[in-house]
Amino acid sequence: MMDFIFSVLAFIAAVGVLVVVHELGHFCVARAVGIKVLRFSVGFGKPIWGRRIGRDQTEFVVAAIPLGGYVKMLDDREGPVPPADLRREFNRQPLAARTAVVMAGPLFNFLFAILAYCAMYVIGISGLKPQIGGVASDSIAAKAGLRPGVEIVSVDEEPTPTWEAVINETIPKVVDGEPVNLLVRDEDGRTRKVAIDLGRVHIDDLARGSLLRRLGIQPYRPHLEAVIGDVLAGGAAERSGLRAGDRILRADGRPMQSWEQWVDYVQERPEQTIQLRVERGETPLSLEVRPERSEVEGRVIGRIGAGVAPPKDLDPALVATQRYTLLDAFGHSVSKTLEMSVITLKIIFKMVLGEASVRNLSGPISIAQYAGQSAGIGMAAFLSFLAIVSVSLGVLNLLPVPLLDGGHLLYYLIELVQRKPVSVETQRFAQQIGMVLLGSLMAIAIYNDVARILN
Repeated sequence: MMDFIFSVLAFIAAVGVLVVVHELGHFCVARAVGIKVLRFSVGFGKPIWGRRIGRDQTEFVVAAIPLGGYVKMLDDREGPVPPADLRREFNRQPLAARTAVVMAGPLFNFLFAILAYCAMYVIGISGLKPQIGGVASDSIAAKAGLRPGVEIVSVDEEPTPTWEAVINETIPKVVDGEPVNLLVRDEDGRTRKVAIDLGRVHIDDLARGSLLRRLGIQPYRPHLEAVIGDVLAGGAAERSGLRAGDRILRADGRPMQSWEQWVDYVQERPEQTIQLRVERGETPLSLEVRPERSEVEGRVIGRIGAGVAPPKDLDPALVATQRYTLLDAFGHSVSKTLEMSVITLKIIFKMVLGEASVRNLSGPISIAQYAGQSAGIGMAAFLSFLAIVSVSLGVLNLLPVPLLDGGHLLYYLIELVQRKPVSVETQRFAQQIGMVLLGSLMAIAIYNDVARILN
């Protein structure tokens, strides 16, 4: 239950920030070109909070449904405009001004993504070094010449200090269906180049989070004792009486030799009671825990809301942090935002062509889960999540679909060519088509969310 509440709060916080950023773009540019703004709303539906501010008495509102927002400007298409305000009416502005106002929302999303990535790189992304622990026989990795003990130094000449860096650098190649070139370091310290053919890796493998498994790579993980670390307040572990420092000896009579074995045992038993034998100090105890049901990467698992106790003797050589100076972080952030924008467009295009499954679409339920998971990992992970969603919002809003910013930009392009605005009747008809398209996409996304939970 606490996981659910935490995910909802993280989702509301993430959506709130991203909606404010997007609408702030429209608002700031509208004010800059002299358009009168009537309302700035975060959310849809009935207002739950509101206040009028400024000489225009612009109404700032927080509404009940936190799934978007809007900026309402003075517009003679929605009612009569006082003569004194005609010059500040949106529809009477030059084409360049209207285009700038519409473009500003998505552009602010891209700018926010750059700032979020920049903060993430300055904070630093810590993780295990990309050392291979196992390679499946007859797998893509095995045929390429990878073997246990090898460390991946770079991907296409980009340094990869952590496994996350390896995956992030490989994803664009999977989307393009191109081979990837690795520089690896063998156990004897010598380096060599390895080319991996990604032709057998489908883009849907990325959505399922199974890229490494598809390649046949098992990351090396240090041995961790089955000792409880942090315990989430209100989670299944706390309710069962587990405390930090408890050593899991047996689960349903089976010895637990490692934390990985314990995690696998819990994940395989959502909503099933597990009888535990634990050691607290020198005192053995009998407890029982019932893992909560959770959906991760398309599969249902059990979770108890507890982390592993950090090992006191973990070899520092196994851990790395990807961190940059502010100037370098900014440069990487711009490149990352551009790269993610192109990847998003390519994936959308592949969905339209049927080369990628629409099952990859995620709705509000999945996004809430990802928000909670990333926020639980740490600030750097949550910033990465915000940046990715912000890029997605920017790209999606620029698509030439009626009701979206890109639809309005398409109208303005037609107006530029034919030297007169698109008729109101045409716009209304196009809006109906846009509503059907967006409604269908939302229905598919929600269906995918529900299907993931039920499966």
